[in-house]
Amino acid sequence: MLLAIFTDIHANRQAFAACLEAARARGAERLICLGDIVGYGADPEWSVDTVMEIVAEGGLAVRGNHDNAVSTASESMNAEAQAAMEWTRGRLSAEQRRFLAELPMSVGDEDRLFVHSEASSPQRWRYIQSSVDAARSMIATEAQVTFCGHIHRPALYSMSATAKMTSFTPTANMPIQLLRGRQWLAVVGSVGQPRDGDPAASFVTFDTKTRELTYCRVPYDVDAAAQRIRDNGLPPWLAQRLSMGR
Repeated sequence: MLLAIFTDIHANRQAFAACLEAARARGAERLICLGDIVGYGADPEWSVDTVMEIVAEGGLAVRGNHDNAVSTASESMNAEAQAAMEWTRGRLSAEQRRFLAELPMSVGDEDRLFVHSEASSPQRWRYIQSSVDAARSMIATEAQVTFCGHIHRPALYSMSATAKMTSFTPTANMPIQLLRGRQWLAVVGSVGQPRDGDPAASFVTFDTKTRELTYCRVPYDVDAAAQRIRDNGLPPWLAQRLSMGR
């Protein structure tokens, strides 16, 4: 089965729609969302409804820190994120808020684990920024492949049977064979707010039979997404950063 895995959508309708179209064009059979459906962007209602449809059709979704913040005011955020969250809370229906609040922190599926931040303590929202962080997450789970997001930058880590770590930044559209003799952690780049210097939206596909992982980049209408942010009175930096990929 070909999985398409998305994370950090951040209410960016233009980016998410482009990624969904690209994933389906590649033959994706099951869609998975790793959280942060809302926050920063100007289309939280559409984004949540879309993920609700994905789940209803047999897909999976887990909770991100911005999703959690909709009903948990104690989540720590910077000023721009907090302003966007307060605006987002006023836009979502009771059903949409309940859907976000009831999302699991992580989901296991055969030899795979899906989580927003990392496996050792998902509710602490720690970033995978190094091999040490990746090792901590991998040691905490028996899954051979963990998929996570949160940091908005694509990366891939692996651990050998003797705990030797490797890491690298993947190249878009170059399939990577995830060998069974190693444990893997794939950090999926952000759909709605990339921070690796490339404004193109990011997601991954994973073939459960061939075990090929492919990082995909999708150009989208950045100007339209930025204009939606400005039109709704959200902090200007949230619009400006989209074109810079940061």
